[in-house]
Amino acid sequence: MVDFRLPFKAPEVNPITHKARAIPFLNPINKYGRVFFFSWFGFFIAFWSWYAFPPLLHDTIQADLKLTKIDVANSNIIALCATLLVRLIAGPCCDRFGPRYTFAGCLFIGAIPTFLAGTAYTRGQLFAVRFFVGILGGSFVPCQVWSTGFFDKNIVGTANAFTGGLGNSGGGVTYFLMPSIFDSIVRRGVSPHVAWRITFVVPGIMILFVASCLLLLCDDTPDGKWSERHTVVQSNLASHGIQATLVDAPQGGLMDKPVSSSGSASPVERPEKGEKVQYDATGERKPTEFTDHEAQLTDQQMLDTARGEVVVKPTVKDVLKVMFAPQTLVLAFCYFNSFGAELAINSILGTYYQKNFKSLGQTTSGRWAAMFGLLNVIFRPSGGIIADLLYKRFPNVWVKKIWIHTLGVITGIFLITIGVLDPHNTNTMFGLIAGMAFFLEAGNGANFALVPHVNPQANGVVSGMTGATGNFGGIIYAIVFRYNYTNYAKSFWIIGTMMIGMNLAVCWIRPVAKGQIGGR
Repeated sequence: MVDFRLPFKAPEVNPITHKARAIPFLNPINKYGRVFFFSWFGFFIAFWSWYAFPPLLHDTIQADLKLTKIDVANSNIIALCATLLVRLIAGPCCDRFGPRYTFAGCLFIGAIPTFLAGTAYTRGQLFAVRFFVGILGGSFVPCQVWSTGFFDKNIVGTANAFTGGLGNSGGGVTYFLMPSIFDSIVRRGVSPHVAWRITFVVPGIMILFVASCLLLLCDDTPDGKWSERHTVVQSNLASHGIQATLVDAPQGGLMDKPVSSSGSASPVERPEKGEKVQYDATGERKPTEFTDHEAQLTDQQMLDTARGEVVVKPTVKDVLKVMFAPQTLVLAFCYFNSFGAELAINSILGTYYQKNFKSLGQTTSGRWAAMFGLLNVIFRPSGGIIADLLYKRFPNVWVKKIWIHTLGVITGIFLITIGVLDPHNTNTMFGLIAGMAFFLEAGNGANFALVPHVNPQANGVVSGMTGATGNFGGIIYAIVFRYNYTNYAKSFWIIGTMMIGMNLAVCWIRPVAKGQIGGR
């Protein structure tokens, strides 16, 4: 039976990590609900500003700065370059300083070039501004790492998919907001030359406001400060009769056997060997058995949860090892295709509509293109929700991996179909784009439903590598569009072919390393 109170009430939590086992969508008073809201809303505002240029670029800004079509395409590529670099840096920063401070840092720094967008008067200045505005795209990594830190394995795919999907919808909303703000300023008698520059002040103000709220109203972890995460988990273990020392050390840290203060391995104290003990949301032991397999934990399973899932401070060696692990690379290549294709298509879709339907102007084509981004509100969460449901029905991480590759291959088929047909009928065009959007955007959600399982003690590094490679895919696919000029149909089927090939090439690699502790 569905409990309609779940979106409002405080969630049940994991007794060791204190991660929530439900999402209080509509309860901003609860700390889990607050973090959920600012995770997606912060990324929503960042994505809005990051993609604020394309809705005005094709007509207004292009005419004002006397840009060629090649200049416009190059600016779209440049806008993705800084994001790639920031995401690579943001991942280790999340593990070192915590995702909340990393998130706020991306927003505050990204607000500066947003306010300066109106100072671009030449092609070179536009390229420079778009490059630095790309810093905002890096906020996706702390968004996902922060969400992962507050929601448990049974619901983390759904949580990450919703925060990412609602945030990504900023790329669709910007196609409504930026032309509307621009039009309202022009109606007040301001020239287009000045109006588009004033328009960028609005997202700049919103970024500063949200970043300030994020710092003032939210926590680093479910138990407070990021620096105290290990001692809190250790005390949680002690409250359940498990005496073990968790060391925050890069040299293995939680991956090694716990060591006591005397330097010897600390034994696990358990009532009886192999006995399964249950705990409620407050951490109290329960004598009766539940049917929920997640609530039944042996003391060893609880210790493995702590050892395998509490984030450690990474060294450069640790970062490189995790970044280039086969499991991380699988996630990276899948996101290269799903999010990379989404970024590239989002940049050209309005222009593509204008090419195939010449009666559409800047505003109308922009609104139709906005639907592609707005569908993230439904489609990206669908990928994560289905991944969690599959994992609950078949508690094996392989089901999430198979789901990701299935979505990738079907997306590729849709892209090839769009490229071959190059529809000039509105129903066919919008139907194919919507169908493709479901599988593409669901793939993004499914991908970050698997990310928390892979090397969870270095979740920031895994998230950063995956997110950065998604941006790298956006650059590569934007180059595909760039060198095919206005032959968008050819670009679509090329991207579709690449997507199918890459997914099939990595589908055989196991989802988590054989000896990995935690994450399963």
